[in-house]
Amino acid sequence: MHRGQTFVFLLSAETIADRHIDSVISDIAILQSLGIKLVIVFGCKNQIDNALADAKVKTRFYKRIRIADTRSFSIIKRVCGDIQYNITSRLSMGLGNTPMQGLRLSVVSGNFVTAKPVGVIDGIDFCHSGTVRRVDAEGINFQLDRGNVVVLSPICVSVTGESFSLNSEDLASRVAIDLKANKFITFCPFQGILDDDGHVVPELFPDQAEEYLSKLDEDDVSSTARYLRAAIASCRGGVPRSHLVSHTDDGALLQELFTRDGIGTQIVKNSAEQVRQARISDIGSLMQLIKPMEDAGILIHRPRELLELQIEHYVIIERDGMVIGSAALYPYMEEKCGELACVAIHPNYRSGGRSDLLIETIEQKARKMGLKKIFVLTTSTAHFFLEKGFVPGTVDDLPKKKRDNYNYQRKSKIFFKNLDD
Repeated sequence: MHRGQTFVFLLSAETIADRHIDSVISDIAILQSLGIKLVIVFGCKNQIDNALADAKVKTRFYKRIRIADTRSFSIIKRVCGDIQYNITSRLSMGLGNTPMQGLRLSVVSGNFVTAKPVGVIDGIDFCHSGTVRRVDAEGINFQLDRGNVVVLSPICVSVTGESFSLNSEDLASRVAIDLKANKFITFCPFQGILDDDGHVVPELFPDQAEEYLSKLDEDDVSSTARYLRAAIASCRGGVPRSHLVSHTDDGALLQELFTRDGIGTQIVKNSAEQVRQARISDIGSLMQLIKPMEDAGILIHRPRELLELQIEHYVIIERDGMVIGSAALYPYMEEKCGELACVAIHPNYRSGGRSDLLIETIEQKARKMGLKKIFVLTTSTAHFFLEKGFVPGTVDDLPKKKRDNYNYQRKSKIFFKNLDD
């Protein structure tokens, strides 16, 4: 399903400190065994905070950036190095009683990212705090193509040989963008982004995600806001999908990636669903979609041969390669009229206004063809079409060809809708 794709992971400080970290690492390792190319960027903010507090070293933030002076930077480097070795050791596990039994992962780290100093902002010297100057995408891809897992530390070197402390979220999103990764995945304490009722929001466009971000405290440097900000940046930079997944639920990552609807929140450039013109290759899926409704007598039976001949009349809703909705428009050009037919939605997706979307698509298609009105025949959804602006009609109102072939035994009700110019 994802073989050959590149995933960039951000392991946040909270994820690394969580008791489920071994489960998270195991799930990531399983992905590598499935042929997925993995880059892991880790953060360590909380661990750095604790180490600085233990050393009685005060730390300051400005514009969400830690000011890494010489004294604090030595501690930051030690903490990052310790975490990097811990991640490497966890990726190297292969005990017989663990999920990683038999896996042999090669972990590579190096100077794949070149840093530059933040410098002085508003009169404040950020000392050893830095930002990304360049990502060696060619070098990283060289390692990924050889089956290695690349682990990147937020401590990066500059062209002058100096080291700088980078923001892990900014680093991870920049790496994902420069690698042209297929996915950017980060973990948070919750199962993605929650709405006002506490329910997971499954999918957001970047602009919608910005609205949720604006509700979070802009000065909070330790909240889900940081992960959401990185996911938005990745998506706007060209990464097709960014995922926010819980690190507290075992198996959450695999459920997010290998179930059609997932269990977290994904930020997408383009929706996982799209309405498009049906193709010959869709006929098998289309037949699976409409068969239950044919068996129930809601739709008339359409053999494969007929669908092949009429496929140009169909539009479908596709979700991650699965046809979940369909509708057809049969034009009667002499009467400037068209028939709306075969409106079907998969039972698991009948909420969310998908029927409305299909009808609007058919109406737009009819207008482009110069049709003045559309009609529909139905035996069981009369009220639905009345709600959509259709009005009752009679057999005599039908185009001549349709009138001659009207099935009086089905006793289908007829509804018309005028199309606005």
